Amino acid sequence: SLLVQVLHERGVAVRAGSSNPEKLSLPAGTESVRLALDTPADFAAALDGVDSVFLYAEPAAVDAFVAQAEKAGVEHVVIMSADAVLRPSAADDPIAAPHLAVEQALAASSLTSTPLNCGALAGNALPWAWSLKARGAVGLPYPDSHADPVNERDIAEAACAVLTDPALRGRSYHLTGPQSLTFAEHVAIIAAAAGRDIPVERIPPQVWRANKPDFMPDDIADALLKLWAASTAPVPLTDHVEQLTGHPARPFTVWADQHAGAFRA
Repeated sequence: SLLVQVLHERGVAVRAGSSNPEKLSLPAGTESVRLALDTPADFAAALDGVDSVFLYAEPAAVDAFVAQAEKAGVEHVVIMSADAVLRPSAADDPIAAPHLAVEQALAASSLTSTPLNCGALAGNALPWAWSLKARGAVGLPYPDSHADPVNERDIAEAACAVLTDPALRGRSYHLTGPQSLTFAEHVAIIAAAAGRDIPVERIPPQVWRANKPDFMPDDIADALLKLWAASTAPVPLTDHVEQLTGHPARPFTVWADQHAGAFRA
């Protein structure tokens, strides 16, 4: 949705695809169409007349999507992927494997593809607000685990750049935030923005897993716990956001200031 806004602001013709297009809040005059990435019957109408696509890495029907994109004359696909594909044994990792499958399907096609391998999204911190309201603290199994929170607006602006500048196509980009922060440091930044104390409670991994969100598959929960346990050192950072957007990646303080209200009593 942020990318649709950015493209609209810059005068680029854009069609928004969603499995529930009636629920979208779009800029005035923006076209929308039903597009569920696991439903090939949606693909032809969604891709008709389109030359470039911003695609989430959903592998359910990716071969059919690629075939229809080729048939429709699509030239370029930007993939919203994860930096997990850059780690060893990505094909066997439940987090990385779906993204890798989409990247490989596009790489094997006649389409030009540009993966954006994103680090930890800044917005991943928002569910901590629910923990805070329920427990009076943010419960974390590994508060000293490191992540590189990348602002979603930076991802949208980077995607806009590769969609609109042909010179940037056909490469892969690793988008990170400007800092590697522990989860406890994330919480401290949010507390400063919210103007309140936010305790961090270390909880056993099995307790976190038992209370994980209902939508999260068990294998993803296990993979996250394994990743967090191993992320004891700062994670690698890149300047690819700045290369693509012309400005440094937004620090986590920007996200915290924008969402501080969710963490206030």
